[in-house]
Amino acid sequence: MTIWAIVPVKPLRRGKSRLAGMLSEDQRTRLNRHLLERTLTALNEVPEIDHTLVVSRDPAALALTREMGGRTVLEDGAPQFNTALQRATIVAKAHGAHAVLILPADLPLIDPPDVRTLLGHGKKPPVVVIASDRRKDGTNALFVNPVGLFEYGYGVGSFERHCERARQAGARLEILDLPTLALDLDLPEDLEYLGGLEMLGIP
Repeated sequence: MTIWAIVPVKPLRRGKSRLAGMLSEDQRTRLNRHLLERTLTALNEVPEIDHTLVVSRDPAALALTREMGGRTVLEDGAPQFNTALQRATIVAKAHGAHAVLILPADLPLIDPPDVRTLLGHGKKPPVVVIASDRRKDGTNALFVNPVGLFEYGYGVGSFERHCERARQAGARLEILDLPTLALDLDLPEDLEYLGGLEMLGIP
């Protein structure tokens, strides 16, 4: 089975706008770059993942991805998260992907063994494996096998939405509670929960 990881990335200088009250633009840029590097490094350490594909409109993010051995899709037109992911999935499928793992680039605690655990639950298709955020609202990891079972529904309430779409597609649904995938840095309280930028080694 050929597995592709797909990582959507907002522009490094514009991402994490909801942290603007705590961090300067330069700090947010360094944070976003650090998180992307950490995500790509973790995925490179998961032998089950054959290719990592980053979709972004940011040339700096795409260049970093290529430096680290990943593949890229340039997002164009008006920003639309789910449309960009669908396009990246089509690219992955056209290049032989049997299954895809969708991961955001803002998981500061991402851990290769937990990613492998998640993939291990998705070996027998049709299956969808989901790990939510710590609020049980968003989708922090989504493994779909076979690729293309349903259209993505990211946004507020995406966890329940993806669970329902998996059921409607007739797939076995596996829901995992993995603390290293549950924390995404999105709100000031998330950064406070982590302990600040110092915990990530970012000045």
